Amino acid sequence: KIQRMPPWKYLGLEMGKRTLVPQKLAIKNNIKTLADVHQLCECLNWVRPWLGIPMEDLAPLFNLLKGGEELSSPRTLTHEAATALEKVQEMISKRQAHRYHPDLPFNFIVLGKLPHPHGMIFQWDVSNKTKDQGSRDPLLITEWVFLSHHRSKRMTRPQELVAELIRKACLQIRELASVDFTCIHLPIQLGSGHLTKAMLEHLLQENKALQFTLDSYSEIHGQISIHRLAHKLFNQDVQFYISLKNIQSKKTLKALTVFTDTSGASHKSVMTWRDPRTQRWEADVIKVEGSPQIAELATVIRAFERFSEPFSLVTDSSYVAGVVSRAENAILQDVPNMALFELLSKLITLVSHWEQPFYVMPVRSHTDLPGF
Repeated sequence: KIQRMPPWKYLGLEMGKRTLVPQKLAIKNNIKTLADVHQLCECLNWVRPWLGIPMEDLAPLFNLLKGGEELSSPRTLTHEAATALEKVQEMISKRQAHRYHPDLPFNFIVLGKLPHPHGMIFQWDVSNKTKDQGSRDPLLITEWVFLSHHRSKRMTRPQELVAELIRKACLQIRELASVDFTCIHLPIQLGSGHLTKAMLEHLLQENKALQFTLDSYSEIHGQISIHRLAHKLFNQDVQFYISLKNIQSKKTLKALTVFTDTSGASHKSVMTWRDPRTQRWEADVIKVEGSPQIAELATVIRAFERFSEPFSLVTDSSYVAGVVSRAENAILQDVPNMALFELLSKLITLVSHWEQPFYVMPVRSHTDLPGF
């Protein structure tokens, strides 16, 4: 079958002279089992790159996947999920992607807000006036790029999300067109205003994941822009917000030193320090039920709650030391263990709002290796 006139229909898509949309899509809202939810989510994931359906609009639907693993497990459409489906249906009827222009380069821009930033692969047609059509939209949307609903890491910093988004977009454009982006736009909003070149350099120095992603790109392929192009879609979309403040010190502080430890047998959680005024050792001991990691985490949280001045934290748990070092402004993934989830949430809140510098280090107290 040869299609000579638009719209052309191919692989579930309907292509006009300039635009591209999925063919008429019937959304099944008669949800009864987990299998029905899987089919619905697969269908929506298929159209997302062309229609730009954000993750926060689909989250109530993805939450229906939780629970029993049997495909025959019963499911019902919640009120939040039904509202999400209504939004999706509206987007399907109004949004579209564009056919690519062979003479224009591809660009990428980071958009959205935490915890679900997203991006857009696009072309910018500066010759946006034609004799027969007059002035037309210069923005040609190729695809939207989204991160997975479930991340591999339990805690992820915003800078790491940006790096992951850029890496995914670079792989996608190479697969689609076998080229690299001419420009990557990072119109990031900061607490002190818009991102500047100097701030971008500082951001790269502070985060290895973002540094490796952007350094290799800028040296080989194209440029990095801190500006948004003038378009209503970019102005309407919430700018990605990030904080450059980093209160965690990379070296020990001349300040109060707090030691923490736990006992798996007695479930005792111990925090000890030398009072700088009396020079006497003080201790805070409580019982915490759960694994040693939970007990150690609870002890560290008590340290942040008790002290308001700068301090160095010494713990014998490398797990807890790593968690604390990543907690500032981190995005927390769903954790099945509710006690652990509440502790991690509390730690992230405390560290993100902490105003004094602190230093954290693990000790090798249970090995024969030399150490503190």
